[in-house]
Amino acid sequence: MKEVTVIGVAGGTGSGKSTLVQRLQDAFKGDDVVTLCHDSYYKNYPNLSYEERTKLNYDHPQSFDTDMMVEHIKTLKDGVPIERPVYSFVEHARMEETVRVMPSRVLIIDGILIFENRELRELMDMKVFVDTDADLRLARRLLRDVRERGRTMESVLEQYVTTVKPMHEEFVEPSKKYADVIIPEGGFNSVAVSMLIESIRSLIRSR
Repeated sequence: MKEVTVIGVAGGTGSGKSTLVQRLQDAFKGDDVVTLCHDSYYKNYPNLSYEERTKLNYDHPQSFDTDMMVEHIKTLKDGVPIERPVYSFVEHARMEETVRVMPSRVLIIDGILIFENRELRELMDMKVFVDTDADLRLARRLLRDVRERGRTMESVLEQYVTTVKPMHEEFVEPSKKYADVIIPEGGFNSVAVSMLIESIRSLIRSR
């Protein structure tokens, strides 16, 4: 199997990471691309009640089973399939089923805190940080969580103030220094995305 090219896409909640990842997936379909989202690797707390799980800090690095993600990436780079966990944001719990992910030529890693962990960073060939205004990020998160995750506006705002914003300032924003490329507005910045795609293509050709 040819060498795997690993692209990391980080940035704050609602920054436009998912849109950027989708544009990269579309651009590299012919190169065999898969994506691993850090959100799939939230730790599971089966012994806690639903009410207790809703009060956990999901924006701290310790909320993620990053060790499992690192092992899965190494396994994929070795040409071996993995069983990716499935996480429910409605139940705040990991589901019993898993998703089989096959090795690919291009592996995209997506998450707010993927640059915070050194071992995870060192697996990436290119690190992209999506930099977006905080007010816009909050508006996008509010719409997403209410529409897709069954949250109330009040609960989203409370979580943002108590954990999301403080954790962004403590962990996410400082991790921007590790980025090779910083893209304002993420997938909505067409000029920057086009330049990024060409850079990745050049990286793939050189390997």
